[in-house]
Amino acid sequence: MKWRPAQIQILAVLTAGTLLSDMAMAQESRASKVPFYTFGTTLSEQEEQLKTNPLLKRFEAARKELAKDRHRPAYHYVNPEGILNDPNGLCFWQGRWHLFYQGFPPEDPRVHWGHAVSTDLIHWRDLPYAIYPDPEDRVYSGTTFVEPGRVIAMYHGVGAGSMVATATDPLLLNWTKLGNKPVIPIPKPGEKLPYNVFDPAIWKKGDAYYSVLAGQRPVGPAGKMVRALFLFRSTDLMNWQYLHPFIENDGYGMVGDDGACPYFWPIGDKGKYILLHFSHMSGGKYLLGDYDQVHDKFIVTDGGNFNHGPMLPNGVHAPSAYPDGKGGIIAIFNINEGKADKTWGRIMTLPRRLTLDENGKLQMEPTGDIASLRTRKVTIAEQVLPPNQEVVLPAVSGNALEIHAVIDPKQSPTIELNVLRSPGREEYTRILFYRNGGFQDRSMPGKAVQYSAVSIDNSTASTLEGVRSRVPETASVLLREGEPLDLRIFVDKSIVEVFVNGRQCVAVRVYPGRTDSQGVSVLARGSTATLKTLEVWQMENLFSKQ
Repeated sequence: MKWRPAQIQILAVLTAGTLLSDMAMAQESRASKVPFYTFGTTLSEQEEQLKTNPLLKRFEAARKELAKDRHRPAYHYVNPEGILNDPNGLCFWQGRWHLFYQGFPPEDPRVHWGHAVSTDLIHWRDLPYAIYPDPEDRVYSGTTFVEPGRVIAMYHGVGAGSMVATATDPLLLNWTKLGNKPVIPIPKPGEKLPYNVFDPAIWKKGDAYYSVLAGQRPVGPAGKMVRALFLFRSTDLMNWQYLHPFIENDGYGMVGDDGACPYFWPIGDKGKYILLHFSHMSGGKYLLGDYDQVHDKFIVTDGGNFNHGPMLPNGVHAPSAYPDGKGGIIAIFNINEGKADKTWGRIMTLPRRLTLDENGKLQMEPTGDIASLRTRKVTIAEQVLPPNQEVVLPAVSGNALEIHAVIDPKQSPTIELNVLRSPGREEYTRILFYRNGGFQDRSMPGKAVQYSAVSIDNSTASTLEGVRSRVPETASVLLREGEPLDLRIFVDKSIVEVFVNGRQCVAVRVYPGRTDSQGVSVLARGSTATLKTLEVWQMENLFSKQ
């Protein structure tokens, strides 16, 4: 079926999945009711002003109040007040990492860009709201591009279009919007465009800036909508020329995906590129491939998921990313809630470093100065795991832990490690490893590769009323013949993240109802296995010192 511009549906999607029309937005004043501050241009001036900033005082009080909730994380970033949505504009500027996010201030709960800064990707310091709505109604998702003298943010302004703002100061506190109007406007009433105006990503090639806008095209089976990204070019950031759809050979998307929150950048040292994005159906995703810089096309060669089931509940949501300067990509995601909460809900994952292995497959491992959070350590010596007998580890207990476990599964088909376990097993979260239980990769002619699988099952994690369980979060992971299972598990009040052999990660939210749900156990199904070593650290609360 030939694609015709008239068939394009203009996409305006709330990150919660509710469809809204940008065109239907009320035309009253869009100026924010949140107090706005202008800061000095030197680091010393800014630091002095921040000491007495009323917003930061308010944030501090809000953190103390919300800290009373026992499901509030201790070492995963969560914003200081209100609810949180997509991370945005992650970047490294003048020796500091900056994380922006969709925040909802209490006096004006339209989306503003919240802001936090860190030197190590773990200890985050709250800063005042960075980008306020006006002329747009809400400041939605986007990315940043760092130049020698400035940081450029390009984002979707609801009711306006693609917006560009710049900052040059040390802590990125002072933002100026180009022309104070959209650089790629949404369509006028009745106007048909061959592209969607939605979440943008920005980069530079030669003397020109490039941007892709997220969206969909009706070129799937029976004219159904599939993911698309639309490429634009500009020499001055203000005037943008539409070129064409950007993605070619994409066989890794679901029908109905929409490519929101894109980020496009080189990865590794062999000329490959990665496109991170988000689906309002299936959460965080990625594509790998080649950038044809002559025709400005992204030729997809591989792809996969950061979220391995539906977006909601409890799933890994949208990415924000930035290069680490060593060939890797640093990515951070927000992760959805699993219970109704009007005061707060979504939080950030730990930052992940994404790299490629020798075969061009995506690898992922936790990054940042995680070790600085470790306090009391317990080490469990090597021991045999008898078949079908749960081994409770009485020396290990807590709900804010880092666990490093190395297990030789031998002939056991399933290894189970339980965390947040109550003494009577009324509540527990199951981490499962299925040896050779993942997909068989038959994508290469004459070659089949058998994967194992890792899964988190939170169906028994809570006895509380109103907590939603998730279909077990299950991902394939390759373990080579004779290679031990190497797990890094991060438990933090209401989130469990599991990294497997530096190649895969699964994460879910959990909400234990009992205060004694803090135990850990391990179990080998069907056959004997060996627990080679298990190290556990209690983790410091990084918010208690703010």
